Amino acid sequence: MAAMETTEAPQVIEHQHQSLNFTPYETKWVPCSARFVCCGISPKAKGVLQIYELKGGKMEVVAEKTHDCGLKCGTFGASSLGERSLATGDYKGGLHVFDLERLDAPTFSVPGAHKAIINGIDGVGGLGIGGGAPELVTGSRDGCVRVWDPRVREPVVSLEPVEGQPVRDCWCAAFGNSVGDERVVAAGYDNGDVKLFDLRTNAMRWETNASNGVTCVEFDRKDIEMNKLVVTTLESRFRVFDLRTQHADDGFAHCTEKAHKATVWLARHLPQNRDVFMTGGGNGGFNLYAYHYPKKRTATHKDNAPVGVPGTVELLNSRVISTQPIVSFDWSPDKEGLAVLSCLDQTLRVYICTKLDRY
Repeated sequence: MAAMETTEAPQVIEHQHQSLNFTPYETKWVPCSARFVCCGISPKAKGVLQIYELKGGKMEVVAEKTHDCGLKCGTFGASSLGERSLATGDYKGGLHVFDLERLDAPTFSVPGAHKAIINGIDGVGGLGIGGGAPELVTGSRDGCVRVWDPRVREPVVSLEPVEGQPVRDCWCAAFGNSVGDERVVAAGYDNGDVKLFDLRTNAMRWETNASNGVTCVEFDRKDIEMNKLVVTTLESRFRVFDLRTQHADDGFAHCTEKAHKATVWLARHLPQNRDVFMTGGGNGGFNLYAYHYPKKRTATHKDNAPVGVPGTVELLNSRVISTQPIVSFDWSPDKEGLAVLSCLDQTLRVYICTKLDRY
């Protein structure tokens, strides 16, 4: 592929930079606002939840909440856009939903949602034809992946480790294929396993192994027929799976890319364009990619069944901004190119990416 002209490439510009007195693990934009949340763990092992607002070119803390233990992950996905409810997973396996307008106490809480730390959380609700339940999915060190309806205190679905087999640490989980009654959950594990559960049929739809621990799984869109899935791993690699065509033996086609010369901690798709995504690395850098589809997305397998054809990825920009890993990143759903991220050097940063409308 031809190298991109420097003048044509997207520019990545730092807008704000702030040091923190705690270790951040999650940053999320509050939908339909100039606010974002940052949560993590303090030196005294307490949870910290801060709400920031961009005012006059600066970011200011407008509210703060201390939790009894560290907060590892959070999502707004189960809320309608009119609500300000953040779902969080903590170090003791607790699931809590906070109304950002009144942080004094959670509006929904299951302290023992898991037996160990909740590593990943995702939400979906009101998406697709006919809407849907405001569901949450959590993945934990206890090896369980659980789906929750915040109106009841027991999990709607609980995917448990197979009895007699080693318990694998679930590092990440995400919803996809949220169209009508359809819904799937992708989960990634410390041994490289990637599993796709069909919630409508309550069955395993597909599984594979990515060779290294899976740090992040993300669909390019939750509310469409599943299209692509990015899987990031240890050992500097990520894979992009084409989910439109599944072969009985070969599964889904994918392309593999090396990046960051360190663990690829996350991948986040641009809300305004599902074919552009950012990866965050253990080297303190981020890479901006564009996915290119092949001329034909399906081919005929030797058994005459259709099989997928993988596309390619193009690196649009790459930048190292820290000596410590980038552990959270979130695009603004409202303003294209605006992003918030945090690093393990205890910094919080707001960036602007330009020229993304060209892809």
